[in-house]
Amino acid sequence: MGRQQYSKSRVQRAVTLAELRGYRWQTFGGLLIAVLLMAAMSGCAGLAGPAYQRPELAAKPEWRRGEALPNAAEVIQHDWWTGFEDSYLNDLIRRAIKDDIDLRILAARIEVARVRVQSERAGTLPKFNLDTSKTLTRQAGQAGVSKSYSALVNPSWEVDIWGRVSKGLEAEVSQFKATEADWRAGYLTLVSDVANKYFEIGKLDQQIRQQLTSIGMNQKILLIYASQHKEGMIAESKLIQQQAETNSLRKQLLEQQRLRKVAENNLATLLGIPAGEFQLPSQVQLDDISIPEVPIGLPSDLLSRRPDIIAKELLVLAAHQKLGQARLARLPKFSLTGSGGFTSSALSTLLNNWSLSLIPSLAIPIFDPTVKIDIKANEATTRVAEEEYRKTVMKAFEEVENALVNLSSHKQQQQQLSQRLKHLNLVNHTVHSQLKEGMVSELQVLESERSLLSARLGMAEQKQQILVDTVALYKTLGGGWVQQDLIPVEGNTR
Repeated sequence: MGRQQYSKSRVQRAVTLAELRGYRWQTFGGLLIAVLLMAAMSGCAGLAGPAYQRPELAAKPEWRRGEALPNAAEVIQHDWWTGFEDSYLNDLIRRAIKDDIDLRILAARIEVARVRVQSERAGTLPKFNLDTSKTLTRQAGQAGVSKSYSALVNPSWEVDIWGRVSKGLEAEVSQFKATEADWRAGYLTLVSDVANKYFEIGKLDQQIRQQLTSIGMNQKILLIYASQHKEGMIAESKLIQQQAETNSLRKQLLEQQRLRKVAENNLATLLGIPAGEFQLPSQVQLDDISIPEVPIGLPSDLLSRRPDIIAKELLVLAAHQKLGQARLARLPKFSLTGSGGFTSSALSTLLNNWSLSLIPSLAIPIFDPTVKIDIKANEATTRVAEEEYRKTVMKAFEEVENALVNLSSHKQQQQQLSQRLKHLNLVNHTVHSQLKEGMVSELQVLESERSLLSARLGMAEQKQQILVDTVALYKTLGGGWVQQDLIPVEGNTR
């Protein structure tokens, strides 16, 4: 008898549940069909606004001094600094890339952006909450306490019919890519700074060596002047003037040594080493460092090569996507909520009493002033991002043009200095020949050698400047990072 009653109760519960399901799914289906019809009727209306387009820029078809354009297949190598053919520089750059603190900070920001993408993506998934409870109830006039137990699962999910939620996810992805581009910009700056400091130390080492030679020559001249003054051949003022020049040279030597230590400390920081704990051997020979030819390409290549421009355009794209999300917030929101689980007045019979409900809902924003305000705010943010992008591009054009002008001019100046050095070498050779024949004094030979040292110092400074200009040109062109199809120029980004 008990088994028959249990079976009958079970059948009645199943029939009741089936009727309830049919009613709820019929209601849900009608509501879903209505929403889908609304989506179909307005699907071509561009509810999120027009598709993304790259902000318009001032036309710049070619560089002013871009005479030597590369072949179509020629690009800047990702390890472009190896073109200087200096193994010690290559080792320093590899070490800096591995241990630099600024790059670690940028890498941490990438990780933060990645987690934000994951968080936004998790918001698009259904949510399930488990609620277990024990309820004690006592009514007035009744003895004892009634108990009830429940274990319910409450799911909820916003159905992204219009793409509003996915727009927010796309914006986070764009911002994540922007942080990656920021890292690449920091990487390029780090490599450039290490190379420039290396070249600066090389120049200072050469200046120090030549300064020591100049001081030695001036000491010899000073001894000659002292002898001539003792014999009454020159006035004392000339001797004192030579002493003052020697003091000036020693002061310049101290300044050069100071600058080298400061540059060495700067280089140590770039390498991730505490300042004062790193010493660069005095082995940098600027004359042995090659000067590579830089393939400059066209101005349009810069838009897909320079990481700072890429980052700014990605921020424009993210702002555009957030604006689309704000516009889609004007449309109805369709969501599903439900509840399912077990309830009973006795814990032992908890699993015998279960229930299930599914509630579709449609929220229509009839009047919400914050929606319009949010749209206006995002429109303003998008305009700011677009103008910042244009400013970055215009500044990049200026930097490339300046780098080309500087490199070209300094190479021309180097040619003039080379001619001057060639002429001074001829003069010095002639003076030494005349000294052997007794036609000139040793003092005149020393003066000739001092002029020759000064010219060599000028050549060292010019070589270092050309190396720095070459690094600057590599940097302004975006290094060797060529990222194709990173940002869609036409069409929807979804």
